[in-house]
Amino acid sequence: MRKLSRRLLVALAGVLVLTPTAASAESAPSDLPGRPLNVLTYNIHHGAGTDGVVDLERIAQVIEKSDADVIGLQEVDRHWSERSGWVDQATWFAERLKLHVAYAANLDLDPLNPGEPRRQYGTAVLSRYPIRDFENTYLPKYPGQEQRGLAVATIKVRGETLRFANTHLTHNNNAERLEQANKVVEVLAGSRRPTLLLGDLNARPDTPEMKTLTAKWTDTWTEVGVGPGYTIEATNPTARIDYILHTPTLRPKSAAVLTTLASDHLPVLASFSVR
Repeated sequence: MRKLSRRLLVALAGVLVLTPTAASAESAPSDLPGRPLNVLTYNIHHGAGTDGVVDLERIAQVIEKSDADVIGLQEVDRHWSERSGWVDQATWFAERLKLHVAYAANLDLDPLNPGEPRRQYGTAVLSRYPIRDFENTYLPKYPGQEQRGLAVATIKVRGETLRFANTHLTHNNNAERLEQANKVVEVLAGSRRPTLLLGDLNARPDTPEMKTLTAKWTDTWTEVGVGPGYTIEATNPTARIDYILHTPTLRPKSAAVLTTLASDHLPVLASFSVR
């Protein structure tokens, strides 16, 4: 058997999947026909609000009040640094909210001291439903830029297998971001499974990178959202860069931008019906 490349081993090492206790797993919603699937995307800015204070409980309350079934988080620290108290934020949210979790480390550094956890920064998926499979694919990166990834969770929702893809594209290079969008298409396109693609895409709707993605998946906001859908900056939002995209097998019912100062981004919530 051919040996796995070091790059793939690093990517696999940066993936964490946790399952709640049996009691919390049993509390997941039953498979009732016609029940909506609520989906949330939220760049949490490592838990720092517009006041500069890191407060995970504020973020948790936003998620809790949204009643989301599956959540994609970006800018999530895991034993990263003093800025977030060295906390494993993905696990903290899973335990606080009693949800399944999968974590993808796009930055994965050695600990400061031997024996301590690795310092990681990336994205996370939280779900009321068990996460059957999870994989993180590194996206194209230009020299000197931050590594980005596409985390894909496979979740069974009311008898339907759903792909839930969470990503955070680069913020400061249009050409790099377009290459990343093309890689996302390469990884996800061609499957017949219902798919949700969401995250902080760092691009306005009329850009080439967004047109690349919306040529394959439908922008939920354009179908059922009301208003401009601005998500950044939270104190005075003037741009829409956080998205939920979907395949035709998922029928959107509503979409809303939630008002909160718990992060510098505003979260986007959408409700779907799974056929």
